[in-house]
Amino acid sequence: MDRLIYTAMTGLKHIMEQQSTTANNLANATTTGFRAQIDSFRAVPVLSDGLPTRAFVVDATVGTNFNSGVINTTGRELDLAIRDQGWFAVQRPDGTEAYTRNGNFKLNENGVLQTQDGMMVLGDNGPITIPLEAKVAFANDGMVSAVATNVVPLFTNMIGRLKLVNPGDDNLVRGPDGLFETRNREPVPASANVTIVSGALEGSNVNVVEEMVNMISQARQFDLQTKLIQNAENNATKAGQIFSLS
Repeated sequence: MDRLIYTAMTGLKHIMEQQSTTANNLANATTTGFRAQIDSFRAVPVLSDGLPTRAFVVDATVGTNFNSGVINTTGRELDLAIRDQGWFAVQRPDGTEAYTRNGNFKLNENGVLQTQDGMMVLGDNGPITIPLEAKVAFANDGMVSAVATNVVPLFTNMIGRLKLVNPGDDNLVRGPDGLFETRNREPVPASANVTIVSGALEGSNVNVVEEMVNMISQARQFDLQTKLIQNAENNATKAGQIFSLS
């Protein structure tokens, strides 16, 4: 069998993976705080007694586009966005710490600040609990305060400070749940340089036009690799016919 089929198959396999990544990015183009995934591959020459005319495609680093998305004002008191670099710290169900740019928070029935999927938002001293009858406010540095609305005169209570971190993009990897974590899965200390915007959410950083162009390009590459396999099959068939006549 023509060895071309093997090199074409590796290209076909990785183009399918790129299409999956592109489709996932497009599906999350409107997801709050989403960071686009980047797949990169490299070619490895096939070493043999002949000339090095063939190359396999192998996996390389799967990265993330950490550029900031657009911040949109919502006016909702529990909507928060991070300016420039930085992350919100949340606690997974298994107790580990993870990081997100999605500041679309809520309060549960006990007044604990959570993400929309129920993970606790961490402060400098653990989860943050806000009295249900109070009006909450967030300062730019993450300080949380609550004003009781059922007593006169109004009384402001300092609840704590959100844990805002900046572990560095090179130290972060995307977990299977879509949240980010450090490479050694160890928590990082809070950073005083991270600031937030209250009453706003950060949009996805996916460039829809660029992803659509990628999708078209990948479809054409897929067709090219498929034709190479078909050519290899035709060559094998014709070679077999020639040998059968000899």
